Amino acid sequence: MNQDYIKPDNWSIIEEGFDVERVKSSESLFSIGNGAMGQRANFEETYTGPTFQGSYIAGVYYPDKTRVGWWKNGYPEYFAKVLNAPNWIGIDVEVNGEKLDLHQCKSVTNFRRELNMKEGWYQRSFTAVLANGTEIEVKATRFLSLDLDEVGAIRYKVTPINQEAKVVFTPYLDAGITNEDTNWDDKFWDTYDLSHNGNTAYILSKTMKTEFHVCTGMLNQLFVANEQVDASPKAETSGTSVRLSYEAQVAKGQSTHLVKFGGYTVSLNHKNEDLVSASATVLKQASESGFDALLDLQKKAWSKIWEMADIVIEGDVKAQQGIRFNIFQLNQTYLGKDPRLNIGPKGFTGEKYGGSTYWDTEAYCLPFYMATKDQMVARNLLTYRYHHLNKAIENAEKLGFTNGAALYPMVTMNGEECHNEWEITFEEIHRNGAMTFAIYNYVRYTGDYSYIPEKGLEVMIGVARFWHQRATFSEEKEKYVILGVTGPNEYENNINNNWYTNYLAKWCIEYCIENLNKVKGEYAVDYKRIIEATNLHQEEIDGMLKVAEHMYFPYSEKHQVFLQQDGFLDKELITVSNLDASQRPINQYWSWDRILRSPYIKQADTLQGMYMFEDKFTKEEMAKHFDFYEPYTVHESSLSPCVHSIIAAYLDRMDQAYTFYLRTSRLDLDDYNKEVEEGLHITSMAGTWMSIVEGFGGLRIKEDKLSFTPRIPKEWKGYTFNVNFRNQILKVSVSQEGTSFTLEGNQELTICVGGKEFTISPDSLITV
Repeated sequence: MNQDYIKPDNWSIIEEGFDVERVKSSESLFSIGNGAMGQRANFEETYTGPTFQGSYIAGVYYPDKTRVGWWKNGYPEYFAKVLNAPNWIGIDVEVNGEKLDLHQCKSVTNFRRELNMKEGWYQRSFTAVLANGTEIEVKATRFLSLDLDEVGAIRYKVTPINQEAKVVFTPYLDAGITNEDTNWDDKFWDTYDLSHNGNTAYILSKTMKTEFHVCTGMLNQLFVANEQVDASPKAETSGTSVRLSYEAQVAKGQSTHLVKFGGYTVSLNHKNEDLVSASATVLKQASESGFDALLDLQKKAWSKIWEMADIVIEGDVKAQQGIRFNIFQLNQTYLGKDPRLNIGPKGFTGEKYGGSTYWDTEAYCLPFYMATKDQMVARNLLTYRYHHLNKAIENAEKLGFTNGAALYPMVTMNGEECHNEWEITFEEIHRNGAMTFAIYNYVRYTGDYSYIPEKGLEVMIGVARFWHQRATFSEEKEKYVILGVTGPNEYENNINNNWYTNYLAKWCIEYCIENLNKVKGEYAVDYKRIIEATNLHQEEIDGMLKVAEHMYFPYSEKHQVFLQQDGFLDKELITVSNLDASQRPINQYWSWDRILRSPYIKQADTLQGMYMFEDKFTKEEMAKHFDFYEPYTVHESSLSPCVHSIIAAYLDRMDQAYTFYLRTSRLDLDDYNKEVEEGLHITSMAGTWMSIVEGFGGLRIKEDKLSFTPRIPKEWKGYTFNVNFRNQILKVSVSQEGTSFTLEGNQELTICVGGKEFTISPDSLITV
């Protein structure tokens, strides 16, 4: 049974009624971020019930020493952890001597939270009767500024209902925090300076080992009946916290509120000695603007993002809410401003997976950012991996590979592998292929070939060398095989000849050599530099080609399908529909041994490859493989439903496509995998966007042109999305009657719709 307490709404995520059991889930769902930092929706005031405190700073991490029962050669030394950063949001509230704590109140009524995605703010309101009988109304509004991305703002308002009250606000900063996710309970932060001056306070901390220095700052303003009052707060410091207390005496029915500006300045962007002054400057800037003016800027900034990124769905509120939630969270996580940053699977909403970079970025996120932002944002994502090429070569060397072979990490913060489950670290090598596929995807979409001679070809050579060395010649099969791998379906470990892995290896080699020849012919200076840097010889190229030409692919004549891996048909092939619902998700009820022996597929695997290389297969082949594999897929990876939705739409199976779309778009809102309290599935949210644009819209690049095969679920009246294609914006509107296209740009654009070519002039509309 999925959760269903989130109210359907086109633009907001809304929860009504206070339920202790939902607090941690809502802390994830109502998270906010601005690309530079993020915050779970923890209460500002004291809360003694179950909670998962979480504040995060982009790019700040700790190398938590690997913990395994049995050390194996080649293991990464550490697992990079996104760190729970010093808490800046805290505001203790005391009314007539009684501390406000929703877990201890006599009653909590009219509880409501709203995450307004259109305007980028989060608000919580409630009425509470405290243990001393005082009844109060509270309204707290919070946002993380997109304009001043080192600042967050809170307005916390208290109104006594049944009597006059002395209200004491105690805003504080606390660096004495711990991670939920830690291997050895290490101390991650060292706090080395605390200071306060009037209404401001600062804490200087640094991370152990990695030495990131952070200043956590706050500046407070007190208001009574909406008039700012001069207040001299009482200050109190401890080893890791600074607290400033403000008193307000208010009549029954009269309001008082505290505005707190807070946030982080980081040594990634400032000199260590300038962190406090930088914090003071930006907090002063925020306070001089004031809460309302800064919120107006926030609304404008989000309006600009939505102008390009929004997908409008008519006639289906839950579907509309789902896609906007996904687009909103992607933009809260990564805005493309800083090429040093990437997209963690949980973004700023939790600590699982270490908050690091996975192959999800290249396989799922790149299309979203290419189509909804300037192409430089996508180029930055590729450049991030180019800068890590030497580390990828080092990672491969640790596993015994030579001569510049590169193995990109499964998980990383700085290019170094830091995932410490052997069946993934050593075996889930398909991630390497995603690096080359992302370059191919970028070039065919943007038309920017210059990236390949500048940076991309060196990455492709390192990846091709890895596949050349990783393949083994089987005399039995007279083919090259790839042994001891884990495919995208992580419910299979240490198997041989995963079809997706083998197919990617062959394709990566061929694509690399195709581009070597093109660069040799058209970019002679770059070619010379690359050959000298990589020391690549014709003999090695011939060896690579031999591997590609003679790659083995397991195939079933009986079923007329490629097999996910050798031995797949040896399993007891019982479909998911025959699984008892009480056993789902199987990863929470079954032993690992039982999962490995089952035919159940965690996520699209063979189908992942067919999605990526659709043009290499006939529609009949796609249908045959979909019909064979889908019945065994449990979709217990967030990355699975979107691929199935896209393929189902391509096969004109719109009921299935729609069901998968709802699952991917509301994966967290409805908590399909019963784990949302740990954080949101940020990278798979890009797959939700793909489900509509590539699935229902049928967007492809064919012969260097945008091509569409629009379809529409029967549940919808229409849907609209925008695509930034080669610096021109195409607006696509699909209804039950037809599809219209509008072009914002300065030159004509020829597109393909349902196999026919149409030319659109700027600022004109065509309907098909």
